[in-house]
Amino acid sequence: MERALQRAGSVTRLEADECFPARLLETRPDIVFNIAEGLHGPHREAHVPAICEFFGVPHTASGPLTLGLALDKRRAKETCLAHGIPTARWQLIDGRSANGRPPGRGPWVVKPLHEGSSKGISARSFCTDTAQVRECAERVLADYRQPALVEEFLPGREFTVGVLGNDRAARALPIVEIEFDALPAGAPRLYGYEAKWLWDRPDATIEIFRCPADLEPALERAVADTALAAYRALGCLDWARIDIRLDADDVPNVIEVNPLPGILPDPDAHSCLPLAARAAGLDYDELILSVLDLALDRYGMSR
Repeated sequence: MERALQRAGSVTRLEADECFPARLLETRPDIVFNIAEGLHGPHREAHVPAICEFFGVPHTASGPLTLGLALDKRRAKETCLAHGIPTARWQLIDGRSANGRPPGRGPWVVKPLHEGSSKGISARSFCTDTAQVRECAERVLADYRQPALVEEFLPGREFTVGVLGNDRAARALPIVEIEFDALPAGAPRLYGYEAKWLWDRPDATIEIFRCPADLEPALERAVADTALAAYRALGCLDWARIDIRLDADDVPNVIEVNPLPGILPDPDAHSCLPLAARAAGLDYDELILSVLDLALDRYGMSR
């Protein structure tokens, strides 16, 4: 990333730790290219852009409100529903009050409320009865010290959609499909921690992605339109990645919104947004510089 940004000017690395505010004041960069996911608390991804705004320093990507909403899966779902965007039904288990039966008839997926990168989502998170749901929720409460989100498992295909741009000019990149047939025999059709970090590694890859996804034109438009609707509803800026799954009627449902998408440069690392960008004709450096230019334009700046 530093190599890519050097094509636009000089680059200073700022670690997003407790020294960041002082270092930001000391260096006073023209713009911060933000990829920081934060260190502490349920609002951690909002910290760096909030500090940048406090000091009047421009930054790429979404602002603190969007990042706070997106990392809270419940609030992201509520925002989608308020805008008429389908999302899987859910229930929150916080350990403080009695909870009824999970939504729908099952199966269900249980996940931490405030985590990303599939942390806390494993094969054991796929539950087929209420006893398993309770057990998994208790594990989340104990291990992550945060509420558990119980989400109705949608039986259809799963996609992730990279988005570049702002407002009505935002566009969906070629759609990536998760190929669950590539997972080990007996594994649930779930893109969890094992699938993301253990079974699919740069030194032992599995063909888990197809990009562009093989879709009929009408379904391709529906998936892309749902991703763009969620992007705009949460107020995403410059780029993001939206996870979508089809329900039993092939209706696209938003699973998660990722305003700070993974951007590993190595093609063998199977990072979805760079994969989609390559399918759109953008190499890694062009992707990074495109995001920089989008942010500069928002601030009335140029390189």
